[in-house]
Amino acid sequence: MLTDCDTSYVNDQDSGAERHINIHLSPEIMGGVYANFANVSHSDYEFTVTFARVDHEVESEEVPGVVVSRVNLSPRFMRELIDAMEDNYSKWRTREGIKNLPEYGGAEAGSEEE
Repeated sequence: MLTDCDTSYVNDQDSGAERHINIHLSPEIMGGVYANFANVSHSDYEFTVTFARVDHEVESEEVPGVVVSRVNLSPRFMRELIDAMEDNYSKWRTREGIKNLPEYGGAEAGSEEE
């Protein structure tokens, strides 16, 4: 069974024409992977983001972990990804801030951790 993900974007080369990308996801991919650590590196031509799951409970100098995914991106796509992440993070912070308003039974303003 494949699940579809319909995504819209504006193509700069088509004078702002909107296109829809229909992405198919298998159940294995749709489940995703958990990562609590990421490392970003780059070369002259690309960025590489390595996602890992590490065990922070270990008290030794060397923290064990396993890479769960590695993604290579062009510089242009990296910029688009950063913009999308900043936009989504801002929306998330706004929503969380609303939840913390006293009239919604949340914590007092200013007590929220980053």
